[in-house]
Amino acid sequence: MYDGVSLSDGLQRATGELRVSVKRRGDESVLDGLRQAGCLKARFPRAVAPGWFDATMVNTSGGVAGGDRLESVFSAGEGARITIAAQAAERFYRALPDSTPSRVRTSISVAPGAAAEWLPQETILFDRCALDRRLAIDVAPGAWFLGVEMLVFGRAAMGERVVTARLRDQIQVRRGGVPLLRDAIRLEGEVDSVLERPAIADGARALATLVYVAPDAEARLDAVRASADIAASAWNGMLIARILAPDGALARRTVMAALAVLRDGRPLPRAWLC
Repeated sequence: MYDGVSLSDGLQRATGELRVSVKRRGDESVLDGLRQAGCLKARFPRAVAPGWFDATMVNTSGGVAGGDRLESVFSAGEGARITIAAQAAERFYRALPDSTPSRVRTSISVAPGAAAEWLPQETILFDRCALDRRLAIDVAPGAWFLGVEMLVFGRAAMGERVVTARLRDQIQVRRGGVPLLRDAIRLEGEVDSVLERPAIADGARALATLVYVAPDAEARLDAVRASADIAASAWNGMLIARILAPDGALARRTVMAALAVLRDGRPLPRAWLC
């Protein structure tokens, strides 16, 4: 009766599991395996670029609350290409003071000669939310990965502010089993006042982290910096860009400008354009 829901503590807790793998078949990338359970589903719209396989995640619970548990695993087989997007911006709602944080885990593996894009839309945080989220990427030597994560602390157009929250957000990248990046954000307590500090966000209420791992990462640096006056660095086959903005709309436009450079003008996933 309750698909993907636990009632052990008297409250509804959503759970979801999604596993998607793709493989190369001739000049095309095709679905190799699919498992979906609970509130996480995948849809596969018609590809917008030849040779690429598009996967769109759907969270049927309508948002993430304290205590929810979501796990996604994606893999691109040798020579395959996959773009992973989300149907809409994900929302993390207010959690009860004594509730456990929502737990979100995403793993992406990219085989030799393969390419993967992690392009969810914005993560919108509500006041008093609590989340523990981790994104782990394993890239084979010579493989290609592009990913972005956007955090929006309240919707400016709605007059929202995230006064307090519990946030742990981590991105890990390995190449050939060797750690390449571990980027972590930890905010707890009076988040609104912390974001005002010049050395942290200088008043910004939206931030984005863009990661590009590819043999030509260093060669792309100047073009990314010029795309929208973005702060970026590149070394050891990896490019990192940091974006701060007063609201989610401006952060999104800046991210789109950088993606246009790194994706060589390929159209964004259809969900981004709805």
